[in-house]
Parts: sequence; C-alpha cells; structure tokens
Amino acid sequence: MSLAEMLVQSGVVESLAGELGIDPQTARVGAGALLPAIVAGMGRSVTGGSETSDPLGGLGGLAGAILGGGGGGLLESVLAPAPTPAAQGNDILGNIFGSKDVSRSVAGEAAAITGLDEGMLKKMLPLLAMAVAGYLAQRGRDEAGGSGGGALGGLLGALVTGLARG
Repeated sequence: MSLAEMLVQSGVVESLAGELGIDPQTARVGAGALLPAIVAGMGRSVTGGSETSDPLGGLGGLAGAILGGGGGGLLESVLAPAPTPAAQGNDILGNIFGSKDVSRSVAGEAAAITGLDEGMLKKMLPLLAMAVAGYLAQRGRDEAGGSGGGALGGLLGALVTGLARG
C-alpha cells in the first residue's frame, strides 16, 4: 500500500478535514500536494547522515523526533477526535526541513499548485508530518519486533526508493 493510500484508508484525510474545517476532497488535495515534500525531507534525513557518526544510519534527529515523540502514537494523535497538538509535528518538520522558512515555502508552493489556502496548508503540514512519522514508526516496530531505529531507517529508505521509481 502506498503512503497516500494509507492516509485515505486509515482515516487521516478525514481526520485532517474535520480538524481543519474543510471537506475531505480539499484535505486529500492538500495532503497530496504536501506529502512529496515531507517524504523527500525524510529521505534527505536518511541519506544525509554519516553511518559512523549516527548509529541510526543517517536518521539522527528525525528518529529522535519520531521515536521520542511517541512513535506510532503520533498517528493516533492525528486520528483522535480531540484537537491534535502540532508541536511534535513541528519538531519533525524542523528535523526534515531545517527551518520554519522551508516549511512556509513548502506550504506556499503547495498553495500555488493547488489553489488551496496557504494558511490552511501551513496548519495541515505538521499534522501530516505526524501522521506519516507515526505510520512509519508503527511499521518499523512491527517489522523489527518492537525495536525502532534500524527498521525505521529501512522503511524510510524503502519509501524514498519507491517514490523515486514511482
């Protein structure tokens, strides 16, 4: 299953729509426009680190933000009926993009491409990052039998490779 399909099938798109006060189709378009930048940023985190200085194979701060921020619980936070605290999502974005300016630029570019409101996309970005990170953390734990970092790196690598082929 692709990451985009997972977002729809797991209810993330519906949850984003409800939380942001938009219709599901708008949430789907927004998520579709933001997702490539999130995945590319995670991919740079995987390929940008040094194996010797980073025991998580290049993941460093990203793995810390995902695993330390609740791992798979990040996805549940987005899916919960209560408002999602975006701080963890912003931490993940900080690790994959490096600055708030890049996050703003990603939202601006997505708005230009889709015609959607840039402010709404800025609010969606950390929530979507949490959902993606939570999904990857859950998959990583499932595939590693409960541990996290190495499997998470493998999942991110496979995700990036799959998108490059796709």
